[in-house]
Amino acid sequence: MDADALIGLTISEARALLDSRQVSAPELARAALERIGAVDGRVRAFVSVTEDLAMSQAKEADRRIAAGDAAPLTGVPMQLKDNMATRGVATTCSSRMLEGFVPPYDATVARRLYARGAVLVGKGNMDEFAMGSSTENSAFFPTRNPWDLARVPGGSSGGPAAAVAASECVYSLGSDTGGSIRQPAALCGAVGLKPTYGLVSRYGLVAFASSLDQIGPITRDVTDCAIVLSAIAGHDPNDSTSLNAPIPDYASGLDAAEDLSGLRIGVPREYFVDGMDAEVERSTRKSIAMLEDLGADVEEMSLPHTAYALAVYYILAPSECSANLARYDGVKYGFSALAADSMWEALERTRAEGFGPEVKRRIMLGTYALSAGYYDAFYLKAQRVRSIIRAEFQDAFRRFDAIVSATSPTTAFRLGEKTADPVQMYLSDVLTLPANIAGIPGMSVPAGLSQDGLPIGFQILADALAEPTMLRIARAFERASGWEGKTPPI
Repeated sequence: MDADALIGLTISEARALLDSRQVSAPELARAALERIGAVDGRVRAFVSVTEDLAMSQAKEADRRIAAGDAAPLTGVPMQLKDNMATRGVATTCSSRMLEGFVPPYDATVARRLYARGAVLVGKGNMDEFAMGSSTENSAFFPTRNPWDLARVPGGSSGGPAAAVAASECVYSLGSDTGGSIRQPAALCGAVGLKPTYGLVSRYGLVAFASSLDQIGPITRDVTDCAIVLSAIAGHDPNDSTSLNAPIPDYASGLDAAEDLSGLRIGVPREYFVDGMDAEVERSTRKSIAMLEDLGADVEEMSLPHTAYALAVYYILAPSECSANLARYDGVKYGFSALAADSMWEALERTRAEGFGPEVKRRIMLGTYALSAGYYDAFYLKAQRVRSIIRAEFQDAFRRFDAIVSATSPTTAFRLGEKTADPVQMYLSDVLTLPANIAGIPGMSVPAGLSQDGLPIGFQILADALAEPTMLRIARAFERASGWEGKTPPI
């Protein structure tokens, strides 16, 4: 099997090839590694490539397939965002602070995928400590969008989204704190899903904002997304926020998802934001009309507190980041500035040299919001507004089965275009971060291409633990949109 055979390959297609023995797991892994070697010099989606581990896992997967013990993901090459702990494999968060750090344990999601015979081909580049919307904040190098190498892939899971779009792996896992799975998936023409908060264990995920972070899949199509979610979801006693809820087979029945009759879908007028690209708006309205054609009852509605979501997020997330990143002191692990005259000087130099500008900015914002005299005015007030936003979504889902919008207000922007203006960069997540504040699931599905040939994403939100409904809508939309099989020209 040559590397080009991996282009556009889905999990379901890989499964059929492996089970029919048309290709072996080692051959498939080798094809993925060759594809990485052929294109990643231009895309830069990988922080590290785990060739030896991949071939070892592929050989084990082949034995399982031969024994008739294959799971849906057995032998399928995948990538993990580099903020998920991998035993024996460096986990850097694309930061100098953790450069070369090798965890002694696996994240729960990695363990669950390995148990199903998954093959890890490498770790995905990201915005440092998952703070950013373009993957330009990586301490190592920016990732480029496979649809246009002069543009960003989105962030912070830009490496995973770009790797899937460029067919360097069949699927990847990203993390989503304010849109970091859905926004890059939209900009790269992939499917990205942020689960209900607590549905997927955060054990082994390097924390950014613990009440917002969630791990989810980035895949080529909706069915693949459901397959991966089934593998990684479920209660984990190592995560105190993990939900103890039944996990269905999310992929079951999706191929029959064509008719959306009986489903009520809300369209919040506030999600057509000022500054939205005209092509994105047209695509979104066309996508909404497509849902009506599929039989859904679509109605305009209002989520008035959406206007406050961005401000709430940029108080709560930096506050939690300030607390979580206090552990990086140069003493226990990670980067350490040893050439100092005192312990305090060493601590200051470690954090000054180890963290990049965006991480420092958010630490300072969070420390200020939590400081004496400002805690009530900022952090406490933001928590109260968060409760209002959550209640607003709960009320909406008494009337609607799903809420839809654009995923990102623009298509992929040019590298360097927004780096000098943090506020413009933050606005990239204005449509995605309310779901994190409310703890509800959301996903992005490709809706088409702009006149410049850039992907546009369509976002679907659902009530907590309503992933099956969300996936059904997404699959029906995907079938109707005609997107399936589209790949970037790389």
